Amino acid sequence: LHQVPPRRSLASKRQESEQVIIGALENLFENTNVNPKDIGILVVNSSTFNPTPSLSAMVVNTFKLRSNIRSFNLGGMGCSAGVIAIDLAKDLLHVHKNTYALVVSTENITQGLYAGDNRSMMVSNCLFRVGGAAVLLSNKRGDRRRSKYKLAHTVRTHTGADDKSFRCVHLEDDDNGKSGVRLSKDITVVAGKAVEKNITMLGPLILPISEKFLYIVTFLAKKLFKDKVKHYYVPDFKLAIDHFCIHAGGRAVIDVLEKNLGLSPIDVEASRSTLHRFGNTSSSSIWYELAYIEAKG
Repeated sequence: LHQVPPRRSLASKRQESEQVIIGALENLFENTNVNPKDIGILVVNSSTFNPTPSLSAMVVNTFKLRSNIRSFNLGGMGCSAGVIAIDLAKDLLHVHKNTYALVVSTENITQGLYAGDNRSMMVSNCLFRVGGAAVLLSNKRGDRRRSKYKLAHTVRTHTGADDKSFRCVHLEDDDNGKSGVRLSKDITVVAGKAVEKNITMLGPLILPISEKFLYIVTFLAKKLFKDKVKHYYVPDFKLAIDHFCIHAGGRAVIDVLEKNLGLSPIDVEASRSTLHRFGNTSSSSIWYELAYIEAKG
């Protein structure tokens, strides 16, 4: 926050997004030695700020990307959009061979500033911070050795059919006509249920046979003896996962997921440290956490 009262002009919003996105991309191109002209796929996500020309068009113009680039601009998808963008890039890389996919995840804080007195809408002013990350994916054989990671699985779960899920984070006007993002008290419960469903889909792909067997046994037992078996078996995901990047949405969200997944404090250290140092940077937060884990070896 550089100005009081805050300036919410379109120029200020553009300036913020350009500063974050261009800075992240300059670092990426410098660190990877990849020529921007070699980028074949571009995915930019920003939930609340979606100007015309789009942010993806701004990237194309700034770095003079080629004319046949496959460019996508994702909006209104909240904090999950960073992983959604990776999923989209992965699918596109399956179709378009021997190319690079560039994913840029950010959020615009100037757009979301709330100047009213509704408490549920004031929370976002305290929680969200400016942030952004750029990720480069490749399906070129020559990049196999120099790549940091291999993308193994992406699992999508959408709980928007449920009204509580749909309204847990809502951009709206208050009684005085001032716009802002309202965070529902149900957000921790909704997040816990969404992750539980997501993990149920992910589990069979990564868990060892012993954990799958225990889960199936309790699942069948609950179906047959509903009153006697109160809970499904929660698999030990630490047998398959070394590091966890849980979105730094807020302390309560991290607490719920730590409890539901049976994690230890060290497993969520990256999430808590990211929240403490950078705040909730929305869709880019998991990449801040990954950088934290890398820095600690």
